Amino acid sequence: MKIHFYLLFLLAACAGEQPKFDFSEKAILIENVNVVDVRDGSIGTATNVLIDSGKIALISSAQIDFPEDQLTINGTGKYLLPGLTEMHAHIPPEGAGNQHIDNMLFLYLSNGVTTIRGMLGHPHHLKLKEQAAKNEILSPRIFTSSPSFNGNSVKTPEEAREKVIQYQKDGYDFLKIHPGVKLNVFEELVKTANKVGIDYAGHVPVDVGIRKALMSQYATIDHTDGYLEGLVAENKGVAPNENGFFGYNFTDLADTTLIDELVQLTRENNVWVVPTQSLFDRWFSPEGASIHGNDPEMKYMPRSTVEKWITSSKSLTENENYNAQQWKKFNEIRNSVIKKLHKGTNKLLLGSDAPQVFNVPGFSIHHEMQGMINAGLTPLEAIQIGTINPAEFFQMSGQFGEIIQEASADLMLLSANPIEDITNLKELDGVFVRGRWLNRESINEKLKEIANYSVDK
Repeated sequence: MKIHFYLLFLLAACAGEQPKFDFSEKAILIENVNVVDVRDGSIGTATNVLIDSGKIALISSAQIDFPEDQLTINGTGKYLLPGLTEMHAHIPPEGAGNQHIDNMLFLYLSNGVTTIRGMLGHPHHLKLKEQAAKNEILSPRIFTSSPSFNGNSVKTPEEAREKVIQYQKDGYDFLKIHPGVKLNVFEELVKTANKVGIDYAGHVPVDVGIRKALMSQYATIDHTDGYLEGLVAENKGVAPNENGFFGYNFTDLADTTLIDELVQLTRENNVWVVPTQSLFDRWFSPEGASIHGNDPEMKYMPRSTVEKWITSSKSLTENENYNAQQWKKFNEIRNSVIKKLHKGTNKLLLGSDAPQVFNVPGFSIHHEMQGMINAGLTPLEAIQIGTINPAEFFQMSGQFGEIIQEASADLMLLSANPIEDITNLKELDGVFVRGRWLNRESINEKLKEIANYSVDK
């Protein structure tokens, strides 16, 4: 049912009256808020934003005549920002149980992540995607990959062809590529995917290599996988499969003058890159197991999971092949690649690989943002790769990722300006999820429930 306020801008203006607007009984008004334009970083002050039917219905500097019995949020001194997109997320499989799945989805929302791209698909995720789109569950918007293509799941070109066709029919958004896929299998995968019209993304198998992957026009290359290996000249005579953790073993052989060539190939082939730098800053760091396993957000994960993460980190960093100085150099090379990819392509996408080692859903996006700052991006640029860039990637510019009229009302209300300091993204007063308002109090209450649930797991 509509409350019948009529859109009479010109008449009201001529008569000196307050403008009237049409909106439903469930509309929400944010008054006097600072609106962040993520395209240029400008701030629209003293702005009124009307949310209705899951969308941004109106953005106006004029006062809006709004009923007293409907929700009005005082935005004075606050900053309104589009919700963030986590481009390398993981959704638990159906067997994890509904409560655990619901908890993980909420953790993303609790930090302003209103869209996720699931990177290890499961048939149940197709159902969750549909339920989220219909607002039947409290969840970020979901895009989901197929189940994994890896050296065990597809051993022949015939298997690859059959699975590509099937996953496209099933309705997955794209195919997920993992390590181990042989070159002839990969080539059939690409050929069939192009024929049936489905993208592919993820890791770069050793047999494929970064240059072949780029020229094959991945939708995204995740973890900046293959780029460091691509900096090793052929005359070094290394065995590609001895690269170690994302090329760590080749750190001292990397020729950084080759970065520009890889950036050019990335740009020419329209490939997007999801760095997931937080994995390398946390999981693979010398202090990972001793420090990050005790970070405050770990209370939202089952303790058994955190213990596995600590063991995994120790297995990588407490052996004779690992040393802190090489890790530092390895990370410096990664940061150089990330910065040059951003400057040379503008095709970075924000993604932290959560939940992965020491990366708790939602919370890990802040670590990834800081990683982007460390690599040389500005706060605005770091925000852009989590807002307007994902919208462009999904060919949905204007539908989410920025605060404009008719865009989905996926928003964060902050108490401080994130353009000045990226850590202000943590100063969250509340989140809009397709128009549904989650205030700080309700978020804290649900987080407490999740922490209590995780203690027993």
